[in-house]
Amino acid sequence: MPRILVIDDQADVRAMIAILLRVQRFEVIEASNAAEALAAFEASPCDLAIVDIFLDGRSGVDVILAMRARVPRFPIVAISGITALDFLPGSADLADIVGLQKPFRPNQLQQAIDAALGSVMHTMVAAG
Repeated sequence: MPRILVIDDQADVRAMIAILLRVQRFEVIEASNAAEALAAFEASPCDLAIVDIFLDGRSGVDVILAMRARVPRFPIVAISGITALDFLPGSADLADIVGLQKPFRPNQLQQAIDAALGSVMHTMVAAG
């Protein structure tokens, strides 16, 4: 069963995402801030992370870069309700991250997860 780390400082948003993922048979690890997220990431292997760009106290981009420093090309879906995520492809470190604007529908979340996992698989096959 794939494991997904969900990082969002809004408990209701985090819970909604976790419910949607559990219905789809994903194992979910939840984190409400950057410190919890990075500790969970280090403690337990995950297949993908869903990261809110605006976390209380630290940028989600910082969290993404920290995860990517540890596991290059780690699959990530970046979410935000405040800003457009069009800056992601502009950075080489963030180019393969899938952006998803809040609010989103369950099928949009699943498509973003599939795209993030597919992007990593495509990169691995091309490099192999």
